[in-house]
Amino acid sequence: MLRSYTPADALTIGNASCGTVAILLCLDYMAFGDQRRLWIAILLLPVALVCDVLDGYVARLSRARPSMLGADLDSLADVISFGVAPAALGFTLGLRGGWDMLCLTYFVVCGVSRLARFNVTSSALADSTTGKVRYFEGTPIPTSIVIVFLLAVALWSGRVGDAIWFGARRIGPAVLHPLVLVYVLSGSAMISSTLRIPKP
Repeated sequence: MLRSYTPADALTIGNASCGTVAILLCLDYMAFGDQRRLWIAILLLPVALVCDVLDGYVARLSRARPSMLGADLDSLADVISFGVAPAALGFTLGLRGGWDMLCLTYFVVCGVSRLARFNVTSSALADSTTGKVRYFEGTPIPTSIVIVFLLAVALWSGRVGDAIWFGARRIGPAVLHPLVLVYVLSGSAMISSTLRIPKP
């Protein structure tokens, strides 16, 4: 299988690796409290974004050898780095209430659904002359890097754990940190069928 990988696929694997290590470093922080590792986790996600951008660029340059795995690899890597990893980071930094977990799960499910929809409909959305997809339906999942930046600012300012921005509210049987609603908005924008964004 490794022999079938193209250079673009190697960058996609780099994307997935960055997201996976970021998740593991969040777990390490939860267990041992070493904030340096948490900063590394945060920094790995922009690196994943760079790999994600470059894999498309490299794939376009190497049309002579198309990848059979490319599209699926890209979607799976994006789910890890821009879906699960930002959700794990939010949980690690204090979004741990029952409603928070429901919102974080919604965010990840929206990301998975958005990528699945793109994979299924990309041929229908492609331009008949160029074969390229002209626009995204809903925001691309890598836009979750904005949430990562927001959490990095919160960590930098010491507003994590019980001191996280906007505090916490008990609603019925569980706790909600209003900051988690950023994830809900992001997830909802990803699955929107009316929001169309030109594809670069």
